[in-house]
Amino acid sequence: MRILHTLDTPIPTKRERAQYLLENSDTITMVENGYADLEKQRLLLQAHEEKHFMSSEVVRDIIIGVSDGLTVPFALAAGLSGADVSSSIILVAGMAEVAAGAISMGLGGYLAAKSEADHYKRELKREQEEIISVPDIEAAECGEILAQYGVEPHEYEPVVNALRRNHQHWLDFMMKFELGLEKPDPMRALRSAVTIALSYVMGGVVPLLPYMIIPIAGKAVLASVGVTIVALFIFGLAKGYFTGCQPFKSAIQTALIGAIASAAAYSLAKVFKAA
Repeated sequence: MRILHTLDTPIPTKRERAQYLLENSDTITMVENGYADLEKQRLLLQAHEEKHFMSSEVVRDIIIGVSDGLTVPFALAAGLSGADVSSSIILVAGMAEVAAGAISMGLGGYLAAKSEADHYKRELKREQEEIISVPDIEAAECGEILAQYGVEPHEYEPVVNALRRNHQHWLDFMMKFELGLEKPDPMRALRSAVTIALSYVMGGVVPLLPYMIIPIAGKAVLASVGVTIVALFIFGLAKGYFTGCQPFKSAIQTALIGAIASAAAYSLAKVFKAA
């Protein structure tokens, strides 16, 4: 077995040490109660850098806020334009809708996140009581969960016993693998409310911008359509990129939904005015 490092050789990097341990895993002997295996595992974890997107909740809130913000005021402005009202009236109505929509959407996000946190607390308390009152049944459920992953009884029995010695780890295991619940962030509800509300405002201002500049509603609506469709397309691209979908497909779908909503609102306004 070759020596990993001597005084005459440069100190290897973490990745080189991990590669060495992999190549010589059959010849490295267990020393100091498994220190070699633990060292190999530690080096492998350090050498391997995983790139996962970890802000899915924030992105979800932004998507909810911006998509509704772009679509609802856009449809409202288009509908009022179809009723042949002035740009100033459309602008006032649109800004009022943006304010009300941001508050409503933010409150909805807050209540949804708060409900998830309350649900987690209830299930945590119930699971904690079951671990204390019926530990054998909970241990059997642990084994059943591990068996679903192909672990044999003689293999998962030491794992179950180790969990039983630490009630907190046991509780965390059951919450995650039996109930599929992750511990929520204490600030999640407030962060969700603020993110959705601000995203709604950012999206809602876009279709109203032409009405701030062009006094004639008939001309402003055409500019609003163009600006909003472009904004929806760009938003769709970003949404597809962050969610792992095909960006161009997502952009087309998002823009198409906004166009249909505005066309429907404009047509209905024309129909009701004619009636």
